[in-house]
Amino acid sequence: MENFNFPKLLAALTLVICMSSGLSGQDIVLPSPRKTGGKPLMQALNERSTTRDFTKDELSLQQISGLLWAGFGINRPDIRKRTAPSAVNWQEIDIYVSMASGLYIYDAESNLLRQVHDRDIRSACGTQGFVAEAPLNLVYVADLTKCGKKEGDKVNDSDLFMPYADCAFIGQNIYLFCASENLGCVIRGSIPKERLAKEMNLRPMQRILLSQTVGIPSK
Repeated sequence: MENFNFPKLLAALTLVICMSSGLSGQDIVLPSPRKTGGKPLMQALNERSTTRDFTKDELSLQQISGLLWAGFGINRPDIRKRTAPSAVNWQEIDIYVSMASGLYIYDAESNLLRQVHDRDIRSACGTQGFVAEAPLNLVYVADLTKCGKKEGDKVNDSDLFMPYADCAFIGQNIYLFCASENLGCVIRGSIPKERLAKEMNLRPMQRILLSQTVGIPSK
């Protein structure tokens, strides 16, 4: 065929698919998580540990998909329940994913990463040096509107008690996944929260709780 330009046709088809599915060109469709295999639970518990030394190697999309599903994915689609519990089934914790390619939010129902922006803000995800160079930082954000709060309401320490507990369940799931897949991670409270909230374009009723750095251990 004359004047047939396959790259342009492919780009056009991709745009149509993204538009019809509600995706933007920068969203990342994740492969289906592997829900079988891995190390036995007792072995993963025995090998669970904290790592602060990572290589700069990026994680595969398959690893990221499994990681996020293990943390807070949907394991009972018929009733939309998840791999980690949440108080009153609020499901108020959003997992933001900070990588070199930008900032994303995990959409568990669609199994994709929706891009928030394309800036590398890993250095704002913590105060320790390794945070800026590790391939992936998870930022756990409580959306308090899912707990009944309205924009402008006062937030007391008691309002964050259960969100912190729910966040901890997710973080431990991530630890066990990493132990099973020979990855390293560390959960951190050392976060410049005001700076990071601005970098993430968060609303006042979205509160950063903790962050968790994940990567391939350097030793």
